[in-house]
Amino acid sequence: MTAPCSSRKASPYRSESPFSSRCFVGILLVALLLLLPISSDACGEPPRYESMQLPGVPKPSYSPGESVQYECRPGYQPKRPPLPTSAVCQNDGMWSLLQEACTRKQCPNLGDPPNGQVDYPNGSILFGSEAHYVCNVGYFLIGPSILYCDISGSTVEWSDTPPTCEKILCKPPEKILNGKYTNSLKDIFEYSEVVTYSCDASNGTDQYSLVGESKLVCIGNDKWSSDPPQCKVVKCAYPYVENGIIVSGHGTKFYYKATIVYRCIEGFKLNGSNTIVCNANSTWEPEIPTCIKESTTPSTQPPISSASVSTPPSSQPPISSDSDSKPTHTTTTLGSSHPGYPSPSDEPPPKDAESLGAGIIVAIVIGALFGVVVVVCSIYFCFHKEKKRKEGIAIYSACQDKATTPAEQMD
Repeated sequence: MTAPCSSRKASPYRSESPFSSRCFVGILLVALLLLLPISSDACGEPPRYESMQLPGVPKPSYSPGESVQYECRPGYQPKRPPLPTSAVCQNDGMWSLLQEACTRKQCPNLGDPPNGQVDYPNGSILFGSEAHYVCNVGYFLIGPSILYCDISGSTVEWSDTPPTCEKILCKPPEKILNGKYTNSLKDIFEYSEVVTYSCDASNGTDQYSLVGESKLVCIGNDKWSSDPPQCKVVKCAYPYVENGIIVSGHGTKFYYKATIVYRCIEGFKLNGSNTIVCNANSTWEPEIPTCIKESTTPSTQPPISSASVSTPPSSQPPISSDSDSKPTHTTTTLGSSHPGYPSPSDEPPPKDAESLGAGIIVAIVIGALFGVVVVVCSIYFCFHKEKKRKEGIAIYSACQDKATTPAEQMD
């Protein structure tokens, strides 16, 4: 009877050895001590400033009471009134703080150039500033467009000589073969001045066409708005289209930029663009279209006859002209209101719809049953686990009682 108890001597409630906790606390204290700053009376390197610097190389450490003297950096000058420039190493190992005692030097004033302006993006002419130059309309810039206020020896100066603005002029444009331009006798053309090209009369049967821009404008120093045009014969072939008609653009000769508009005769349809233009290569653009015969595709629906027209059937049998003949029965379409035929509202639903509805109901029922089974199994598992736990606690308590019984009897 003691075997079950011997297998449970290693109780889960056994106290933990204090060694691991003490070691952990000791390691934590050592780490905190290492993180604490090492107290020292010495100061490190002196602080750095934007406008001031030390005259030499600073030492790695300074004793309390030592001082350093700053001076203005190149491009800076002392403020007025002057501010302290000496820092002292204090007893707590910290340097005394200083204000910026120097300010930027100023470059000479720049005036606007003739026929131009100067702009300062930084809003000043102090050390490190920029000056941007632009010219008025009709003038171009000669020289750098941006100047910088930079160090020059012991002072500051602009990086270059200010530019100038000169009047825009153009040389005469190129002459062309079989053509000419206006004001061809001038040697110089001013800004925005225009020349117009035209073609000479042709000595042959076909006239010259002006291909390109007819007007050129002086837009920059010796710069025209486009290349000169050409004067040449541009003639396209007669644009005949079988079974087609020219709506507009009739003629016997078709020169540069001639435009033709087509349509096809009845029974034919146009294949391609209805508008074409004679281009500079003496070809039509886009290609000349064609007129193709329209296809007569038979209709897939049968023709509607008088017999197919639905009419309400009579409720009385037809009366024959012959009194001895038997009455004939009339035929009606499905869905009419004649007795013996169901109306559209009385037709039964399709079998596929019934099967789909039944399948949905079965799926819902199966899902509900599965959910109930899962809930019941979960409750059972929880109760079973709790029962096992209580039994284990009871057995462990009984073993403890038996282990202490002999000692109590000896007392």
